[in-house]
Amino acid sequence: MTVFMRRSSQRAKKMADAMNVGVNLEAFSQAISAIQALRSSVTRVFDSLKDGMKNKETLEGREKVFITEFQDNLQSVNRDLNELERLSTLVGRPSESHPLHNSGLLSLDPVQDKTPLYSQLLQAYKWSNKLPSLSRRFIRRGAELPTGFCRFHIKLQYHAGLASSLLNQQSLKRSANQMGASAKRRPKVQPSTLVLPPQYVDDVISRIGRMFPDMSIELFRPNGTSAVLLVTLGKVLKTIVVMRSLFIDRTIVRGFNENVYSEDGKLDIWSKSNYQVFQKVTDHATTALLHYQLPQMPDVVVRSFMTWLRSYIKLFQTPCQRCGKFLQEGLPPTWRDFRTLEAFHDTCRQ
Repeated sequence: MTVFMRRSSQRAKKMADAMNVGVNLEAFSQAISAIQALRSSVTRVFDSLKDGMKNKETLEGREKVFITEFQDNLQSVNRDLNELERLSTLVGRPSESHPLHNSGLLSLDPVQDKTPLYSQLLQAYKWSNKLPSLSRRFIRRGAELPTGFCRFHIKLQYHAGLASSLLNQQSLKRSANQMGASAKRRPKVQPSTLVLPPQYVDDVISRIGRMFPDMSIELFRPNGTSAVLLVTLGKVLKTIVVMRSLFIDRTIVRGFNENVYSEDGKLDIWSKSNYQVFQKVTDHATTALLHYQLPQMPDVVVRSFMTWLRSYIKLFQTPCQRCGKFLQEGLPPTWRDFRTLEAFHDTCRQ
């Protein structure tokens, strides 16, 4: 039994050596040490920049010492980097002796720590290959194999052959035709939040209107159940909000004195404002629609957007929180922070 265990360990060692063919382990160890040295030298560079000029009697002396130390540290970084590049060419690349055909594509997964499927499959493949040789050794020595072991070995060979036939019949590569066919077979399930009853939408809009007395909200349904809101914010601006159930689809901001109706008497949901300031506010409102996203609670999204829109009630009276000016390039602060609702010019917010 001791001889058998020794031979098994020797065979495992040979297999491990076969896996490491092409890798210079000594160069690999030296490369790790070179990486540590490079990190230390880079740390010294930043430490010297952090400490600055040391105390000396004269300013000229402090500058001279600082420049000398900084140059020495940079030369050390350059020297360690060159050494690392030299060792990297000597390490080599490992060679895989068991590609496992199509399953070898699993080794290309960049997230090996989370999905170690290929390494586990390779280990199971090596272990299953040992079973016939081990069973033959037991038989030659006159030992009787357990019944459960033989039954397990037969089942393993059967399932391995079945899996091999399935992998050979179906390629692992995806195709656009297969994806299109599967999309046709699988009907798209519409989320339940998109089919809210109109009465619920009306109730949410009326509650939001009662929250802001200085904001009037008119609700229209020109095309069936989809709602269009005309929001008038004091005497500053008017906003057209196109909704799909309780989801805001788009918004257009115009001046208070601009016409919001088309020639046929319907709300004009396409034309832009004639004033650059309200065109800017329209762009910011579109950005706000992308920011306030919570599909599970669409009423909260609408209320948050209306709260953000109400912050424009003093569009021409609030200075910029960054520069303190009312006008910049002829425009007031048109940006409102999504969290604090503070006013900023478009260039001052960055």
